[in-house]
Amino acid sequence: MKKRSEIPQEATWKLEDMIESDEAWESLYAKTKEALEGYQAFKGHLGESADAVYQCLKFDEESTRKTELLYVYARMRSDQDTAYQKYQDMFGRAQSLSYHASELSSYIIPELLELPQDKLLMFMNSDNGIAHFKRVMEQIIEKKPHTLSGPLEELLAQSYEATQGAAQIFNMFNNADVKFPAIWNGKGDTVTITHGNFIALMESRDRKVREDAFWGLYGVYKQFQNTIAATYSAHVKQAVYYAKAKKYSSSRAHSLAENEVPELVYDNLLAVVRAHLPLLHRYVKIRKQALKLPELHMYDLYAPMVEGIDLTYSFEEAKEIVKKGLAPLGEEYLSILQEGFDNRWIDVYENEAKRSGAYSWGAYGTHPYVLLNFNSTLNHVFTLAHEMGHAIHSYYSDQNQPYTYAGYKIFVAEVASTCNEALLIRYLMDHASDSREKQYLINHFLESFRGTLFRQAMFAEFEAIVHKKAESGESLTAQELCRVYRQLNIDYFGPEMTVDEGIDYEWERIPHFYTPFYVYQYATGFSAAIAISKGILKKEPGALEGYRRFLSSGCSMPPIELLKLAGVDMSTPKPIEDGMKVFSELLDEFEAIEKNKNM
Repeated sequence: MKKRSEIPQEATWKLEDMIESDEAWESLYAKTKEALEGYQAFKGHLGESADAVYQCLKFDEESTRKTELLYVYARMRSDQDTAYQKYQDMFGRAQSLSYHASELSSYIIPELLELPQDKLLMFMNSDNGIAHFKRVMEQIIEKKPHTLSGPLEELLAQSYEATQGAAQIFNMFNNADVKFPAIWNGKGDTVTITHGNFIALMESRDRKVREDAFWGLYGVYKQFQNTIAATYSAHVKQAVYYAKAKKYSSSRAHSLAENEVPELVYDNLLAVVRAHLPLLHRYVKIRKQALKLPELHMYDLYAPMVEGIDLTYSFEEAKEIVKKGLAPLGEEYLSILQEGFDNRWIDVYENEAKRSGAYSWGAYGTHPYVLLNFNSTLNHVFTLAHEMGHAIHSYYSDQNQPYTYAGYKIFVAEVASTCNEALLIRYLMDHASDSREKQYLINHFLESFRGTLFRQAMFAEFEAIVHKKAESGESLTAQELCRVYRQLNIDYFGPEMTVDEGIDYEWERIPHFYTPFYVYQYATGFSAAIAISKGILKKEPGALEGYRRFLSSGCSMPPIELLKLAGVDMSTPKPIEDGMKVFSELLDEFEAIEKNKNM
């Protein structure tokens, strides 16, 4: 594992484009901290005039933009080396500043909602520039039943920093402190298991490597099951507490309301996936037969089902393939993609103590960034396409929307990224050198469905069960969390799967569980993306133009309405049902190639 200093500069992101230096960050931090006291000037005066409201909202927007910039820069610096104390400290201070700003501004919504309705509407219709905040004001009015009095909102805001401990503890444990054993890699060497190489080891054709990686990783999580259960339980209780404080019926209702998503969307997802579990059971049976195994274990889920093909790529090759795969999105899209490749938007390789996984992020006013832990596998080529989908979505939104409406909601965040993956896999399948390579790629696409639609729905069901237990006062012990998670794996994977004990501890390593009710959006986003990509590839009239409007619209509309711009209605089960049809067709295609091979 290389140290951060050993990574070539051209393979690292250029955060100087966001803030030119750590010293500049310190200067901006000091100025912003002082300027935040300006919130006090508006307190108690919002009912005086439309101009007072406008000036307050303008001040809040500018303050939020600066605190966000400080937060994003410090967090990304910390993520590139989570063990580096300087950036831990900067991130901690940025986080505290953000909470302080929330506390200082907590009076705004209650004070506005205390105004008579006709007066508030009169203010909204003034011609002093307040029209810019019309949608913001409408959202505030919608939240009236869930808004407390000014003093109570201030008290609640003061509590936020003190209740973030569980997520912070998990982050430090999972990224900086936890260590996994070394195993034989099947190529004559030993390799230490890391978050970055775990899936690559699970994709090994050598079953002993897969088995050792599986038990090596989950054996460590088993040792810490009680600690992580206590950590996760504290986080769930935090979500339940804030939902009750805000007068929501549940923590799920609270989380979905923040993103303007009806709970029906969540229910539709779980119901449709449950109804189509026989398709996943069929896939498990096909996998068992293709691998010629008497028993299919959890550590066999990632192994390629097609022999004799082992696709690996340099990062340069990965970039070229992604460009070709995304060509249907047009020259403008490709030029933005190339700009990101050429100008160090991407932090490419794993290094010691670097945050695991991958993401795209950034701050308004500068280009987006991408964190990778690239390891040359086909999966990581798709990760590049996926994260650049996020990045270019942010680029379009930032270019076409003011700061107030540029930050798109989480519900639509996974659509652009997954659409890129869907376009890329179709390109690779269409350009496969022979039927075996095509079958290998179909296997990859099937895995995308398993990992994104089925697996994330299973995660979503786990969260729903666990939060409901907490809301009814049940204790979330390690034993109970493992029991629930095990039963879900049995239900989802069906009778052909041997559900090993190690998978009982998988819930411990899922960072998105510390953002309640986030993961379901991978599954809904995947379904929407499959539908959108089909329209683009078929060159349906208006498909590409509608998709560009979606990418450019930020949060200027509710998420469900935004997706309708791209021709998808997620308030119905249809996009998920249509996705299941594609999965079924891919199973048919895989089996047809397998049958022809054996004739």
